[in-house]
Amino acid sequence: MRLIVSELACERGGRVLFSGMSFTVESGEAALLTGPNGAGKTSLLSILAGLLKPLSGAARLEDEGEEIELSEEAHLIGHRDGLKSQLLVSENLSFSQALLGSPSLSSKAALATLELEHVLHLPCAYLSAGQRRRVALARLLVARRPLWLLDEPTAALDSASRAVLTKLMGDHLAAGGLIVAATHEPLGIGAAEIRIGGV
Repeated sequence: MRLIVSELACERGGRVLFSGMSFTVESGEAALLTGPNGAGKTSLLSILAGLLKPLSGAARLEDEGEEIELSEEAHLIGHRDGLKSQLLVSENLSFSQALLGSPSLSSKAALATLELEHVLHLPCAYLSAGQRRRVALARLLVARRPLWLLDEPTAALDSASRAVLTKLMGDHLAAGGLIVAATHEPLGIGAAEIRIGGV
């Protein structure tokens, strides 16, 4: 599988954030989007997820030479956790699994992988920022999708949780998955850096 980004440009609020963006990510590879705040890292992830239309250019996903629907193969974990505070953790994950399709781990098993099994039946409103972040990351595990789009995935995580995330990303890449992550800090995985904005 291969993600191909060709001459992509993005405009937000009447301002062109970036243009001429081209890169390729192969199965088992990761790309780290770096650059100053407001440069367009989150916007690029949103374009890849199919949530934002580019000003120009294109992004496509190929599997053995055949183009497949990019938005249906991508997992986007945004900077905000996207959880419904009034719902139980289990309900949030069940909803994500039903919405995304391709069920993989159960909610309980996904949380256990993130060392958070004990919050399964708690409302998300009761969780700390770090716990909410880990629940958001558990969505990567309840539905199987090859392309992970991660926006500041280590936000609010302590060192132990970051180590767990590094292992999850490493396992995903070893299984042939692809990762594009926007980050201000190293993620502990081998990856090509794609600088957006700045010098």
